[in-house]
Amino acid sequence: MQSNYQRILVPVDGSVQAELALKKAVNVAQENHAHVDLLNVLRINHYGFYASGSMPGDVIHELTQDATSYLNSLVETTAAATGFHDMGIHVRFGNPKTVIAHEFVRDHHNDLIMLGATGLSAVARMVEGSVTAYVSRMAQIDVFVVRTDLDGHAIDMKQVASKNQEQPKL
Repeated sequence: MQSNYQRILVPVDGSVQAELALKKAVNVAQENHAHVDLLNVLRINHYGFYASGSMPGDVIHELTQDATSYLNSLVETTAAATGFHDMGIHVRFGNPKTVIAHEFVRDHHNDLIMLGATGLSAVARMVEGSVTAYVSRMAQIDVFVVRTDLDGHAIDMKQVASKNQEQPKL
């Protein structure tokens, strides 16, 4: 990538595609001396509401801790594999579509979003529509949708779907 990107947003959800997007984002960041923001968006209503209409604080705390642990592990393994350390981790609550396309990039002044072509949930895509499709249409900054592996070969979606089933659900 020849553009001079300085702040790259990589939304991650535990899917193989999102983690591949991170690997490619690190390559772009190294070329541009850029910062990478790793973001995990938690949908509280995705986990179900309780009788009171809200989720108890200890459950929210546990979800946040799990997401933070996941993001920290991505930073550690990425840094160990690539030597790249200029990464920040972020956990947000809300609708992933709007948080990624609008809110986060506004707050953190990102100039590129790199994300996987699909995430973990095929059911959510059918019901709500794809986060990737929304972000690529609505974001006011460049969006790079990762559809190939690190060698430039098309991703085998059946194999990825199988691997995604094995991933922890965030």
